[in-house]
Amino acid sequence: MIKPLLLTAVAALVLTGCSESDPNLKEAGAAPDLPAVNETLVPPMKIAEPAGWNGQVPTVPEGFTVTAFAGDFLIPRQMLVLPNGDVLVAEGRGGNAPALRPKDIIAGFIKKQGNTQVKSGNRVSLLRDADNDGTPEVRTVFIENLDAPYGLAFVDGSIYVANQDALMRFPYEEGQTRITAPGEEVTKLPSAINHHWTKSLTASADGTKLYVGIGSNSNVGERGMEVEEERAVVWEIDRASGATRTIARGIRNPTALAIEPTSRALWAVVNERDELGPQLVPDYLTSVREGAFYGWPYSYWGKNLDPRVHPQKPELVETAIAPDYALGSHVAALGLSFATENGFGGAFAEGAFVGEHGSWNRLDPSGYKVVWVPFEAGRPAGEPVDFVTGFHIEGGETRGRPVGVTFDPKKRILLIADDLSNTIWRVAPSPQVQASR
Repeated sequence: MIKPLLLTAVAALVLTGCSESDPNLKEAGAAPDLPAVNETLVPPMKIAEPAGWNGQVPTVPEGFTVTAFAGDFLIPRQMLVLPNGDVLVAEGRGGNAPALRPKDIIAGFIKKQGNTQVKSGNRVSLLRDADNDGTPEVRTVFIENLDAPYGLAFVDGSIYVANQDALMRFPYEEGQTRITAPGEEVTKLPSAINHHWTKSLTASADGTKLYVGIGSNSNVGERGMEVEEERAVVWEIDRASGATRTIARGIRNPTALAIEPTSRALWAVVNERDELGPQLVPDYLTSVREGAFYGWPYSYWGKNLDPRVHPQKPELVETAIAPDYALGSHVAALGLSFATENGFGGAFAEGAFVGEHGSWNRLDPSGYKVVWVPFEAGRPAGEPVDFVTGFHIEGGETRGRPVGVTFDPKKRILLIADDLSNTIWRVAPSPQVQASR
């Protein structure tokens, strides 16, 4: 239990930073409104009090159904559908970087209160629903004794797992329900301090390369830039040799990576910085361009200077590019999956599903849902659409928090990892819609 003295400090500091968001500002889309900087001693905070689902389920659009696919996970994060339809679920939590400032301690407490308190699984589980009835008939621990696994990929008979400190490869035979062979280290990943521990992962369209997203070691460089070497970057890794190269920098925390099916280009969702106001800075969805610099920590959304960073680097800021698409400030996007093979059809045929874990530093909560971003010809084309909601309810209570999202075109389902209730949710067209196809 938090001590009364610290509770008093929390109340005092939160009040100093208390500010409401402007409902008239456009927070999402290709050209978001960027309000003036509203730097505060501590950002306004809102504890997402866990409430439990208590027999309820999330809300989905008309024509769809949502059910609990499986529960009782040990912090489910990212998922992967194998060629035979089996679903892998990475379970765990890493990080635990030491706090630097009193406000870091307070922010850490606030965030902890809105997260599950179960022990980190440090494993990958397998679910098999061969008849696609929404109830897995097989559930096993697929790989265990991992170190905070997060990103998953399958290429050419191998399973790749991005632990917080290394990219691992495991041999796999189709239909296998457990791997006991020791993994092979493909390459080490930056893990000193590990303020942002998650290592997102995807394979290139041709399977020859693997991409890993590596988050920053701080909010905005307050630990010193020497600990930010090869942080806030995306790596390209040669799958055969393990050789690495950095293809994008200044991309603060790329929490999920995916290949857009039309262009075959790499895209990411990214969590931006805190403490500049409830509507700064937008978290975003963007293509990951070769050699691009996305601004962190010196600037945001292109060339907008962050006044807290000294010394500045104007020559570097001059090269900064704006992301492709804003998702809203502090929505904490953690999941990304593109619809393939015409998706669900209709309005949900071409685009991206984005899992938004939800804010902790806004008095009006943002995120806590899965949104659909429509695409045309490989680019975002329209405003985001709420696709799965109901995770956050009136009164500040939170039933769940979305992380990874995975679309399975063969079964025409969307799976959502909820790491607060430790559930995998399954969204599918309602039976009458499915039968009409």
